[in-house]
Amino acid sequence: MTYTIGQSAFAHFFTADTTTAPLWFIVRLYVGYASLMAGWSKIIHPAWFGSDAGASLQGFINGAVAKSVCASTVAASACHPSVQTWYASFLQNAVFSNAMVWSNAIAIGEFAIGFGLIVGLFTGAAAFFDFFMLLNFLLAGTVGSNPVMLVLALCIFAARRVAGYWGLDRYAMPYLRHTFRKRTL
Repeated sequence: MTYTIGQSAFAHFFTADTTTAPLWFIVRLYVGYASLMAGWSKIIHPAWFGSDAGASLQGFINGAVAKSVCASTVAASACHPSVQTWYASFLQNAVFSNAMVWSNAIAIGEFAIGFGLIVGLFTGAAAFFDFFMLLNFLLAGTVGSNPVMLVLALCIFAARRVAGYWGLDRYAMPYLRHTFRKRTL
């Protein structure tokens, strides 16, 4: 017995109808440009990428760890740190000791995500990794434009079938589906 779960007309319109491609193109360009420029600014900065790679990230981690504890003047019942202790522990134990590797990965990752979103190539993967990276930034206590970008990246991921329609995905995805389809003997 097979069950089919229907999709609302509203959800279908925004995630599968190619008439919304211009909307997703604009959203993709906005999020992609923000990510590309964030990655580029890290790539050209020696404290993120290059001779002194990891220095900025270590400062960022120290700030996040400081946000994971409450001041001694705050009552225990009123203590609500902006960084969870489990995430601060992860940053201290896994990221801090390998700050150079993580710093380079973040810089290149942000740049690659931005490039992918701008040209519309592997849009779903780029949006997923952008969401994941922004989620980690939020868990580390940074706010700024990250919540808005996180929601937009999630929306692009949900609409990945049509979000890359005005981009290289329109040509690359059918080719890849045809090339890697299941072959029978």
